[in-house]
Formats: sequence, structure tokens, C-alpha cells
Amino acid sequence: MGRHGENIRKRKDGRWEARYMVYDTQKGKKIGKSVYGHTYDEVKRKRANIIYLLKNSSKKTDSNAEKQEKNSLKDVLFKTVAEQWLVTTKADDNLKPSTLEKYSVIYHTHLKEVFGETSLDTLTESFVKEKISNHLATVMLACNTQKGIYCVLNQILKYASTRYPIILPSIKRPSFNKYQKPVKIFTEAEQSKLLIALYYQTDIFKMAMLLCMFAGLRIGETCSLKWSDIDSDNKILTIKRTVQRLYVEGFKTKTALVETVPKSIHSMREIPLPNSIIKLLLDFQNDKEYIFGGDKPLDPKTMRNHYKKILKEVGITYKTFHTLRHTYATNCVEGGVDTKSLCELLGHSSVKITLNYYMHPSIDTKRRYVDKLYDFYEKIRGQNEGKAS
Repeated sequence: MGRHGENIRKRKDGRWEARYMVYDTQKGKKIGKSVYGHTYDEVKRKRANIIYLLKNSSKKTDSNAEKQEKNSLKDVLFKTVAEQWLVTTKADDNLKPSTLEKYSVIYHTHLKEVFGETSLDTLTESFVKEKISNHLATVMLACNTQKGIYCVLNQILKYASTRYPIILPSIKRPSFNKYQKPVKIFTEAEQSKLLIALYYQTDIFKMAMLLCMFAGLRIGETCSLKWSDIDSDNKILTIKRTVQRLYVEGFKTKTALVETVPKSIHSMREIPLPNSIIKLLLDFQNDKEYIFGGDKPLDPKTMRNHYKKILKEVGITYKTFHTLRHTYATNCVEGGVDTKSLCELLGHSSVKITLNYYMHPSIDTKRRYVDKLYDFYEKIRGQNEGKAS
């Protein structure tokens, strides 16, 4: 079946044919030529490459262009293009250091092993799909990691198509399991124990945990807070930055603290705070720039270590630091905060994220509903027993 308007058709022998026009110097006019392949994408790519080569060299005949199309890309390896692409991305001021590191890790951990020594002329759609599918089948990776691999792969293929005379396919990732695991939170009993501990002999690390429980901050946002971010008159906390530990370029083990803008533009937000928290926070105020780190941001690793220590002292089973944020969000939902307001308080990019994560009642809330239902049934049963007597 032909592709309307593209001069591409499937022949009766099963092959695909793509037509193009070329100027015949001997006849002094344009004539039609064909290129053949096993798939629609293959002939479309071949034709585009031939046309590209013809346009860029008026002395070449179409037959020479076909030969060059077959031979010019054999020596260009995927790893060469990928490393060129990585250099290009580093020059993009719009990309965060953490994003650049993620790209690099995905390439070196997954794509280099699978495609590194493969030449560009081999990267047909079927070949790429088969290779990446086989690789992912042999490793256990989170859904987001797999999405990241497809994202980086397609960006490299797109870069190759702009840098070299070749049109490479965009690989559609398969549908992943969209089941969202319920977020873990501290139970009401655990929250009670934790709050008692945090308010007792409060130090700077306990204060940081309290702030997370009352503002739903991420750990990087907490560790990078400055005194200038606190508006004590209006009782507002402004989130302007985050900090994380990233690998230093050229080292596999050496890391450094990197302060950047928050996770997304939506993460830059204002959060109202209770007056009691503002007052408690100002008790720690000094002439240093950062609230919890002094002259520099607090290292998230240091914060996590103190967090683990406090949980152990209180006798609470370990949950990640992010559980404080999940607990804050869940408490907001159960307290009647509307979805749009909660979305902005958490710094989510869309209400959909908030709905998917937090619009699920906790076990304590479910238990209260069940207890109310039991009381309702008991009331009905008591009324009926009274009528029967």
C-alpha cells in the first residue's frame, strides 16, 4: 500500500520502493529513480540520504550518491555521536547539572554497552528496538529509569540525524506499568512520638525536620534555605533553590555540593507557616547566611544521618526523609486542603501529580470511617431491638 503524496509504495514482491528525481546530464532533463528496502522507514531514510548527498555535491551522480550513502556512515560509531551530543548538552545553560549528570550516567551505564560499537548505517528501527528491548529485559530497572533511557537514546538519534547525512528513527517506548505504589507516611502514633521528640531540646537538625513537617519541603530545599527566605512579618517561607551532591566531572567517586534552582519552575513557591514555627525558627537566627548550614548549605547526607539517628532514638521504623513531605501532604488532604492549593504548596508541576500521589486516604482515616459505619449500624440495630421489644 502506497503512502499518499510521498512517492513511497510497497511492491508485490514485499519490498518497499521510494521514488525521487535526479537530473540526467546526458539527457539534459530530470528523470525518476528508485531506491528499495525491506521497510517503509528504510527506504525513506535511504532516499533522504541520497537527496542530501546530491544537493551537497553537484558533481556527484545519483549512483555515486547511493554508493556514498552506503559507505560514508560505516565508520561513524554510535559512541562517537553520543559523546559529541554529551558535549553539546553541557553547553546548554537551560539544563541543570543534575540533568546533565543523569544523561551521562544513562549513556555510560546502558547505551554505551548496547550500541557503542555500532555504526550509524546499522541503526534501523527494528535493530534499535530489538537491542534496547533485550537489554532492558536483562536488568531490573524502575519505570522512570527506563523512560530516561528511551529519552536519552532518542535525543542521541535525533542529534545524529542533524549532524550526519542520515535520518534515524525515533523509538517509541513501550507502555510501562502505570500502577502507583501508595506513598509511605508516618502513622498518627509515629507522628505523635516524633513531634514530642522534635520539640524536646530542639536543635538545628530537629528544627529542619519540624519545618519539613509543617511545610512539606524536599531535603535539598531544606538544606539550602537562607535567612533571607524567611518573611517573619507575613509568616511566609520562600523556596528559591535546592542543593544536592553530584559527581565531579572526570571523577567516578569524587563529589561536590551543587546549589541550583529548584526541581522545576513550579518548585519556586511561597509557603505560609504557623506563627509558632516562625518564632521557634528565629530562636536559631544568627549572622550566617544559611539557616541550617551556616556559611554554606547543609549537606543533605549530614541531614539524613541526623534524621536516621532521631528515628532510632524515638523507636520509629526507618522511612526515607521524603516521608516527612508525604506525611505533610497527606495531613493536608485529610485536613480539607483543596487539590489546587496543595499542588502549589508542594511545588508540583500539575494537579494530576498531586491527585495521583496523595488523593488516597491513610489507614487511620479508613479506620475512622469504618468505626463510624459500625456506630451507624449499632444505632440502627438498637432502634430495631427497641421496636421488637
